[in-house]
Amino acid sequence: MSEPGAAVPGPAHDVSEPGRHGAQGGADVLASTADGAAPVARGSRPDGPVEVDRATLRLALTVGGLVLAVLLGFGLGRLNPPPNPTRTGSPAVTGEHSHAPGVGAHSHGGAAVTQGGDADAAGLSISSAGYTLAPSTVEFVPGRAGELRFQIRDERRRAVTRFAVVHDKPMHLIVVRRDLTGYQHLHPTMAPDGTWSVPLTLAEPGAWRAYADFTAVADDGRQTAVILGADLAAPGRYALRPLPAPATSTTVGGFTVGYEGAPAVGRSVPLRFRVTGPGGGAAPLEPYLGAYGHLVALREGDLGYLHVHPEPVRDGDAVTFWLTAPGPGRYRMFLDFQVGGVVRTAAFTVSVA
Repeated sequence: MSEPGAAVPGPAHDVSEPGRHGAQGGADVLASTADGAAPVARGSRPDGPVEVDRATLRLALTVGGLVLAVLLGFGLGRLNPPPNPTRTGSPAVTGEHSHAPGVGAHSHGGAAVTQGGDADAAGLSISSAGYTLAPSTVEFVPGRAGELRFQIRDERRRAVTRFAVVHDKPMHLIVVRRDLTGYQHLHPTMAPDGTWSVPLTLAEPGAWRAYADFTAVADDGRQTAVILGADLAAPGRYALRPLPAPATSTTVGGFTVGYEGAPAVGRSVPLRFRVTGPGGGAAPLEPYLGAYGHLVALREGDLGYLHVHPEPVRDGDAVTFWLTAPGPGRYRMFLDFQVGGVVRTAAFTVSVA
């Protein structure tokens, strides 16, 4: 796997290039000869002396000065582009994606709140922000180990090979059946040609969804966080399972996981998760992928996606996430946590009005 490209602290932003400026200064004064010789005054004889009155000369000098000023201004503008207050630092060639000190809980490519207060879910399209998810195969034999291979391609259909490392990995792949069962959080590896691969087993027949969650690094160093989704299929007869009833507590692998808080549409709300061990005390959580937990929420129906990372500092024994629901409906939340070197996933159903 090739080493992913460097990350620029903070979110990536596209700085527009200044528009090209042109001028037709002196068009009414000078005209070029057909053979490319030096321009002469209109109405003069090419083989004789050129007579130019003072008024015409002053006009030519004035227009020429204006043209020179425009060209100099354009050149200086390109050499010194306007500062971008949302960018800190400059693109690097090697290293990892990082966040400024003190950055709290955040999401990568999740809900984008619009001016009206609504939000758009991520992962609903195979193409977004100039990038396309291109899987080599989308059909798997149910219950049989296979391999998912794919590329991320840019607007020129080139395979992208530079990715920022976000929470210890350059690519997070989420796979789930459309009834929100069979959840998997995987980390593919990339070949030098930009082809990602990961072992994958779709345990049961049905329609499945795969989400590629990544931050691409463009040729000029700009970073773009993107979440793309593609459908997978495991042929065979199947019946969709109904979602479990909403609950704020569940058990997994002998651990009890509960949370406090109620997600809201278009508003960031804290959700505080606590993991209790088999003996009843707080479980000794271990960092996993650079954090004490990872939370993915998927909306029932269209499978809108939101990946949330927690506050870097725990509130006692709680792990706090700030979540903005991308719209009303029922969601299935999946919390990954690690204890004793083993990663477990707790799942919750939540209704958002």
